[in-house]
Amino acid sequence: MAKPLDRNLAFELARVTEAAALAAARWMGRGDKNAADQAAVDAMRHALSSVDMDGVVVIGEGEKDEAPMLYMGEEIGNGLPPRVDVAVDPIDGTTLLSKGLPNAVAVVALAERGTMYYPPGIVYMEKIAVGPVGKGVVSLELSVEENIRALAQARRSEPADLTVVVLDRPRHAALIEAIRATGARIKLISDGDIAGGIMPALEETGIDMLLGIGGSPEAVVTACALKCLGGDIQCRLWPRNEEERRQAEARDLPLGKVLTIDDLVSGDDVFFSLTGVTDGELVRGVRYFGDGARTETLAMRSHSGTIRRIQSVHNLHRLRRVAGERYE
Repeated sequence: MAKPLDRNLAFELARVTEAAALAAARWMGRGDKNAADQAAVDAMRHALSSVDMDGVVVIGEGEKDEAPMLYMGEEIGNGLPPRVDVAVDPIDGTTLLSKGLPNAVAVVALAERGTMYYPPGIVYMEKIAVGPVGKGVVSLELSVEENIRALAQARRSEPADLTVVVLDRPRHAALIEAIRATGARIKLISDGDIAGGIMPALEETGIDMLLGIGGSPEAVVTACALKCLGGDIQCRLWPRNEEERRQAEARDLPLGKVLTIDDLVSGDDVFFSLTGVTDGELVRGVRYFGDGARTETLAMRSHSGTIRRIQSVHNLHRLRRVAGERYE
């Protein structure tokens, strides 16, 4: 690269996710997830435009014709070095936000150019994610029972002491029964598997493992976070139907292969920021007061292993003078 990644990029990304969270949180519980998402996208895109980077969106809001902003392939930043891949999720958990439920978050990650993986046409992946204790212990090539017992042994505990987070979907009926058969506990989540995948890497959440089938873009974003936290994720492409399988085979995508965290994001210097929109296990959501607001952000860098919790107080009156109606 023309210039090494700047350590201050972590703070720049925190400003980006704070902006998205502040814009989105006004829509909490109002039942309009599209309006909430658009507010977050607009705010995030504006904040990204001033970051010192020559970025390209690898994980975004969809293809160019489907998403007018923050689409995959869009160039963002002010054009200065370094050259980076960028993954964005202005709101992970739009449905959660629209219903006023926990764990809606705004997320952005970046790494060296060409290091983030995106499988075209494959919407879902099978996933297993753990914290540092489970790294090198679990595998998608093992059964559910074997993984839970292996993790319990690594944690010097019993399967009944573990909690596994799973998306509440009909496709997971057999998985849920298999987990229950081990004696492990289950936390079902309706949406937001980026947050769910990060939880096992933070002891205070009480979550030990994520299992199940979720979004492919979310898997890459989660991998970025887990690189910073020292955790691990493994995935396997999961075609939804025969047509998607045929398209994947035509593109020579590695169906059946277990993708490691380094397959998902091969860079060694990854930056990640997550700001709470609603309250959750990872961070607190946006709190409004008078003409101000409070936010909580996780800002991390894999190269140094530094994890920061940033609690910010925002003067909305002054922000409106600087950035206009985004802070109404």
